[in-house]
Amino acid sequence: MKNKRKIYKQLLAGPYLLWSIAFILIPLFMIVYYGLTTSDNTFTLRNIAQITTDENLKALGLALLLSFISTVICLILAYPLAMILTSFNVNQSSFVVLIFILPMWMNFLLRTLAWQNLLEKNGVVNTILNALHLPTLNIINTPYAIILGMVYNFLPFMVLPIYNVLSKIDKDVVHAAQDLGANSIQTFMRIILPLSVPGIISGITMVFVPALTTFVISDLLGGSKILLIGNVIEQEFKQGSNWHVGSGLSLVMMVFIIISMALIAKYDKEGEGSGF
Repeated sequence: MKNKRKIYKQLLAGPYLLWSIAFILIPLFMIVYYGLTTSDNTFTLRNIAQITTDENLKALGLALLLSFISTVICLILAYPLAMILTSFNVNQSSFVVLIFILPMWMNFLLRTLAWQNLLEKNGVVNTILNALHLPTLNIINTPYAIILGMVYNFLPFMVLPIYNVLSKIDKDVVHAAQDLGANSIQTFMRIILPLSVPGIISGITMVFVPALTTFVISDLLGGSKILLIGNVIEQEFKQGSNWHVGSGLSLVMMVFIIISMALIAKYDKEGEGSGF
């Protein structure tokens, strides 16, 4: 009987196994293969070493800077919002969370295009400011517009893990701390904040990594003048048709993904911060 159940479970896992092989393992193998070979199919590390060129280092440095700033802003905005959501009752918090993640159901490209229309020189925001005889905003095609786009698109990925962890904190623990004489600041610093670390780590990694590797946001809101490392990789694949260099640079970016996975594994061993 147990063997039948085991075989039945394996059969159910079959489609997922095929999906993983076709869309995860094979593409990953191709990236590794192209990244470590030349056009003559000989082994080389030159593709990875392309990250050390002045242009690529500048693009990587700018991407790291903008991603860091965006992640910090998301954390500053998300933590208070997550605490407010946990203070609601179940029905209220579920409704607010639904409204908050509703924009995520819209296509990522369309959301970014919407911000482009809002921020451009003759866009909606400047039209309203002109009507009110106020100074216009000229942030389109600047790093500020890219940061705004990153924060808007990735903020839910910071809010939801933190909210998930905060909602699981036993209220009796908080009440016990208050009964023992702890004020609001002490309760937060010694009880709530330490217990929410898994959610914070998960949120940081879930925002920082996609912000670091994005190219759509910088393409639409930053213009062709601002190149992040994601744009460089995109150009290698699409414009230069150089899959070897593009794959080599992608392998470098995978280091940040591996680091993020290691951080989540270390600080969120029970998966509390990643459950949406």
